[in-house]
Amino acid sequence: MFFEQYSHEPYIATSRFWLQHKPDSPEQSALLASKRDGGWAALKIMEDHLVKNDFFVGDYSIADIALFAYTHVSHEGGFPLDDFPKIRAWIERVKAQPGVCVA
Repeated sequence: MFFEQYSHEPYIATSRFWLQHKPDSPEQSALLASKRDGGWAALKIMEDHLVKNDFFVGDYSIADIALFAYTHVSHEGGFPLDDFPKIRAWIERVKAQPGVCVA
């Protein structure tokens, strides 16, 4: 959960917020550019972990729920998952869990 809060959310979630809810401006472009490397790095760490694991901490857990929230809509923040097949497969595994509702 520390990873989600400090290595994922500040890049992927904030980029999504700016693109979805703020008008385009030179300031926004600069802010988004400053988030690119960190967001891609977080996704790479996730992809590498999922090469050998179905979920993030043993079986499906709160860690998966926390990371799922913004990862499954990362494309809305400028982080498409085309080059992350393990993350895409993990998203489908999370969606298949009992009680998961994705609108």
